[in-house]
Amino acid sequence: MKNLAEDEILRLAKENSPRLLSKFKSLYPDFFEKLTEIQPNLQNSELIFCIYLKLNLSTKEIATYTFVTPKAVQNRKNRIRKKLNIASSVDIYKWVDSYL
Repeated sequence: MKNLAEDEILRLAKENSPRLLSKFKSLYPDFFEKLTEIQPNLQNSELIFCIYLKLNLSTKEIATYTFVTPKAVQNRKNRIRKKLNIASSVDIYKWVDSYL
């Protein structure tokens, strides 16, 4: 059951679907609770970006799915890093995986 849901999440991410956020929230409510504890003022677009990080998608994949340049994705990672107080020496994917 969980695998089917995870496949759907990945499909929605690849399609840059507006349903991704609500689907992910229903499956992983803890993820957003933890994010909100760290930074209560994240916008939906930033939450969605965190989902892409949680899915362990590369900068290039995120750029492809969201129709932006890899440089824009890199800038976004840096902004999220600042908002969540993640040190630049820390791998953002590992941080997302272990804390969220």
